Amino acid sequence: MSETIANRQVFSLFEVSRSIENAIAKRYKNSYWIKAEMNKLNLYQHSGHCYPDLVEKRDGKVIAQLRANLWRTDYEHINKRFLEILKEPLKDGIKILFLARIHFHSVHGLSLQIMDIDPSFTLGDLEQEKQETIKKLQSEGVFKQNKTRKLALVPQRIAVISVETSKGYEDFLSVLTKNSWNYSFFTFLFPSILQGDKAVTEITKQLERIKKVQLHFDAVAIIRGGGGDIGLSSFNHYALTKAIAEFPLPVLTGIGHTANETVTEMVSYYNAITPTKLAEFLIQKFHNFSVPVKEAERKVGDMSLRLLQDTKTAFENTIRLFRGGTRSLVNDHKHRLRQYNLGCNSRACFDLRTNCKCSLASMNYCCVRVGRSYGKNSEA
Repeated sequence: MSETIANRQVFSLFEVSRSIENAIAKRYKNSYWIKAEMNKLNLYQHSGHCYPDLVEKRDGKVIAQLRANLWRTDYEHINKRFLEILKEPLKDGIKILFLARIHFHSVHGLSLQIMDIDPSFTLGDLEQEKQETIKKLQSEGVFKQNKTRKLALVPQRIAVISVETSKGYEDFLSVLTKNSWNYSFFTFLFPSILQGDKAVTEITKQLERIKKVQLHFDAVAIIRGGGGDIGLSSFNHYALTKAIAEFPLPVLTGIGHTANETVTEMVSYYNAITPTKLAEFLIQKFHNFSVPVKEAERKVGDMSLRLLQDTKTAFENTIRLFRGGTRSLVNDHKHRLRQYNLGCNSRACFDLRTNCKCSLASMNYCCVRVGRSYGKNSEA
């Protein structure tokens, strides 16, 4: 009841709040479907209750804000459906369509008591954002720009954007460093969170850092260990996808197992479905270069051996031919000298040689004949 103070009707705060509570209870008897952005889930682990902060934005500005209550039993039921449909839990930074009752409490004020949330609305909103981003990038002519970058013939120096403790990052490094062919890679981590409100800002910041030292790298790899569509929503953000599309180095992505391809994966130079597959892609690039080189090395070795063998055989044949020809020539000259010595022992033959009209080639025969004749006459 009100009281009179200095001729004024005065109500207590409790009375005012109780009056508001009764008025709201009478006016809003039913439950209502409401759409809003869940800025913070505010899950309290010890109780299991949630106290979401709900907002509505227009042109980036908050135009409405209310607190909500989501009791443990309802949260567990709703979260289970999100995991089944979106493969991700209920979390911060998503748009939701929820069933709620309007409630006013004298101490806690106005709030919405959430009874149900439709996960298909959230999924649809993510798809709408994705399509808007694609359309905008295409209209600006940058959608396929990163795909035109030239990837090194053997990409060895990789700038990695990932969470240092990520299982995906661990798998990526394991495949690269433990490859059976001992191919050598250099990787440098630029740590960043990959989901949530800050993901877009942090990934973009790391891209700017890499751009300053781009001459030291062949490509950028964005690594994430899987997740559903909500966890990947930041990879449909316009600012991030534009930064990737326009990046001066080829951007390689391995950000999850989901079949729903994000805009980041679409605009990147190459997309692998998992970090492991991305590492295998880089190893295959080594194969594409090293296998032909090794085959060429083998062919050059074989050809060199054949050439050396053919040259050796030809040389040995030349030696045998030279040796045979020389031996024949020497034997022929020995024979001629022998014939010459047999027929030209007399002085008369020697004297007659000055008058011999034979050619040098037939001189031996001439002198031998004359010498024999002269010898016979002298004996007579």
